[in-house]
Amino acid sequence: MLVKWIRCTVVDRRGFERGQRKWAGLLGEPGFRGQGGGWSRGRPHVAHVFAFWESRAFYDSFMARSHDRLASGQSGTYKDIQVKLFDYRFDVKTGFEPRFTDADVVRVAHCRVHQDRVEHYALMQEKVWNPAMAGSPGMVRGVFGEAPGSEFLVMSMWQSAGEHGKYRRERVERLLLRAQTEADVAALAGDVVQLEPSWTV
Repeated sequence: MLVKWIRCTVVDRRGFERGQRKWAGLLGEPGFRGQGGGWSRGRPHVAHVFAFWESRAFYDSFMARSHDRLASGQSGTYKDIQVKLFDYRFDVKTGFEPRFTDADVVRVAHCRVHQDRVEHYALMQEKVWNPAMAGSPGMVRGVFGEAPGSEFLVMSMWQSAGEHGKYRRERVERLLLRAQTEADVAALAGDVVQLEPSWTV
């Protein structure tokens, strides 16, 4: 499975939201698995969108055929767009599906990992972070993806911002030490995204 993460700064909120609803046209595209997104809770003009595809081949075919027609509805409504593609590595919790209807917020973490620490980082994700997140009340599901150049995406869906905040306060400090995350990670960026139900496809 291919995970696409789009982040941009929106300059025309109403126009952007109108255009976002037009992505419902993705339904029926071969290999399309689901899409959702919303606004950054910390930076109100930043939008995040997450899309899931069966494979790179299906995604490339869509980009060559239908993408520009669907995207034209949002032309001029945003700037500073960043698009990243990640290959699915494993679930955070179990049974990941690209569904957004039972979650309220998404926590996204984007890590650049030191080349010689990649295996350790992935192992810690599996053995330390995953069980901790999976056992946290309010955590619905998540996905761990990898991109060339030792880049990783950890995306977790939560029932509410409150539940995610509780997990952060109670667990994260301790887990960082246990997983030796500082030694693994060269750069870390993240955000908490308030999902917009009307963007879900």
